[in-house]
Amino acid sequence: MHVEEVILKYALINALQHNGRANSKAVIGKVLGENPELRPKAREIIPLVNEIVNQVNSMGVEEQRKRLREIYPEFFESKKEKKGEKKGLPPLPKAERGKVVTRFAPNPDGAFHLGNARAAILSHEYARIYGGKFILRFDDTDPKVKRPEPIFYDWIIEDLRWLGFQIDEIHCASDRLELYYRYAEELLRMGKAYVCTCRPEDFKKLRDEGKACPHRELPPEVQLEEWRKMLNGEYREGEAVVRIKTDLSHPNPAVRDWPALRIIDNPDHPRAGNKYRVWPLYNFASAIDDHELGVTHIFRGQEHAENETRQRYVYNYFGWEYPATVHHGRLSIEGVILSKSKTRRGIEEGRYLGWDDPRLGTIRALRRRGIRPEAIKEVIIEVGLKRSDTTISWDNLAAINRKLVDPVANRYFFVADPIPMHIRGYDEEFTARVPLHPDHPERGYRELKFTPGKPVYVSRDDLELLGKSEYIRLKDLFNVKLLKVSDKGIEAEFDSIDYERAKEHRWHMIHWVPEGKPCEVLIPEGDELVTRKGLLEKHADVKVDEVVQFERFGFVRIDEVRVDKIVAIFAHK
Repeated sequence: MHVEEVILKYALINALQHNGRANSKAVIGKVLGENPELRPKAREIIPLVNEIVNQVNSMGVEEQRKRLREIYPEFFESKKEKKGEKKGLPPLPKAERGKVVTRFAPNPDGAFHLGNARAAILSHEYARIYGGKFILRFDDTDPKVKRPEPIFYDWIIEDLRWLGFQIDEIHCASDRLELYYRYAEELLRMGKAYVCTCRPEDFKKLRDEGKACPHRELPPEVQLEEWRKMLNGEYREGEAVVRIKTDLSHPNPAVRDWPALRIIDNPDHPRAGNKYRVWPLYNFASAIDDHELGVTHIFRGQEHAENETRQRYVYNYFGWEYPATVHHGRLSIEGVILSKSKTRRGIEEGRYLGWDDPRLGTIRALRRRGIRPEAIKEVIIEVGLKRSDTTISWDNLAAINRKLVDPVANRYFFVADPIPMHIRGYDEEFTARVPLHPDHPERGYRELKFTPGKPVYVSRDDLELLGKSEYIRLKDLFNVKLLKVSDKGIEAEFDSIDYERAKEHRWHMIHWVPEGKPCEVLIPEGDELVTRKGLLEKHADVKVDEVVQFERFGFVRIDEVRVDKIVAIFAHK
C-alpha cells in the first residue's frame, strides 16, 4: 500500500471512531507505530498526515465509510465479527424457569427517567429470560409529599411499552388500602406492631437512645382500639402512627420501630379521593404487595438496601420467605438532569419546555431526541448488575444509537445559517440525483436542481474552509473555483463536473441547497437549548417522529412539520 493510502486508511478509521473527526496526532501515532519502516521519514510524513486528515474531516461520515470500504474492507469485516459478541445478563440467583416474578414500582409523581429505567429493564429482561411474570405496581400511597398525578400513570405505561415491555399485571397500591389495613390489624393483634401517639420529636429522642416508646407494650386490645380511633377520625394528621416493632438496639436508628401507616387529613388522592385517611408508607405497602403478588426477585438500588432490613421484620412475623434481592448502583448520564424535583422546578420556572425537554434524562425526552428504545436497553444491559454507581457517557449512548439509526435514516442536506453562492459559467439547468441512503439505492433519490442565475446556499459553518480554498466540490453537483468569499455572499465560477478531478486534487466537498424550506434544529448543550436556523432541501419528505441524517451536521428527529417551517431536535453526530 502506498504511503498516502496508509495514512488515508488510518485517518478514515480514526474519523469513523470519533464521530467523523480524525485527530492528526492519533493518526501519526498509528502510522509510525504500526509501520516502523516509515519512522526515518517522519518529518516528511507529518505535513502529509495533516493534509490528509483535513481532507478526511471535510467529508461526511457516509463518504468516509464508503472510501474506507474501497481501500480497506477488512475493517468492516472485523466489526461484523465483534457485533455478535454482545454482553448478556448473568444468571439470576435462586431463579427457576417459569417461576420468576419481578416487579417495577414507580411513584407516578413525575415522568419515568433513565435512572428508574435500570431497575425496570433488569426486572423485565429477567422475567422474560426465565419465562416468568413482570408486574407494574404503582407506589402511589403518598398523596402529600410525593403526590401522584393522573397523567404520570398513563405516561409510565406508555414509556414502558415504547421500550418494548410486555406488562403481565398492573396494580395500584392506592386501590389496595383495605388489604394493608387487614395486615396491620393482624400485626397489632399479634403484638408485633403498636399505635404510637408520641410527639415526633419525643419519639425520635427515645429511638436514638434505644429506649421504648411508652405505648409499645400496651396490650393488643388497647392497640386495636387506638387503631380504630385512627380510622374513624379521633386522631388528626401527625397525632398517631402505626409502628412495626424491631430491635431497639439496631445499629441503624432508622430501622428501630419504623412507621408503617400514618394519618393524612383530606388527602384528595387522584384515585381514592378522600375515602381513606390512614395511608401506608412505602416499606409496609411494598412488603405486603411483594408477598401477595408472589414476587420472587426484587431489583433495588444500593441506596435502598435499608428498605430490605425493615421489610424483613414483616416477613419474619408472618413466616414468609423474603424475595431474592439484587442490589445495583445508581445510574446517571453525563451532564443530564434526572432528579424529578429539579425537573419539576425547572418546568415551573419556565427553564424547561416540559417533561420531554430534550435536555432532560426522562424516557420521553430521550425519545423526543431520537434515541431508540433498543439503545436504552442495550446500554443498561451492558452496565448489568454492577453495585457501584455508573455514569453513562452521552458518547456511549450516541454510539449505540448511531448503529441503530444509521441503516434506516434517510439523508438530506440542511444548510445552517445559509450564505448565498452565485455561480457563473454554467448556463444550463443541472439536476443532482442524490440517494436517500447511500447503501440502499432501492429507497429512491431526491433531486436538487441548479438553475443558472439563481444562487445556491451553503452553510456559514463552512466559511473558514471556503476562505482557505481555491476550489471546492458541491456534493453531487459539480466543482467550482472560488472568486470571492465573505459572510455576505460567495462568488464562484464553474470548473468541471467530474468527481474524479476533485478527488485527484483533494478539493473539499461541501453540501448545499438550491432553495429550501426554513428549518430550525434545537440542540441540547448542557443546560442550554441552542437553536440553529437554516434551510432544508425544499422537497425533503420528512415526517414527525422520523429520525433522519442532515449530512455533515448529524442525526435529528423531526419534531414538527409546519406549513412555514420544519422543527428538528438534534440527536448526535
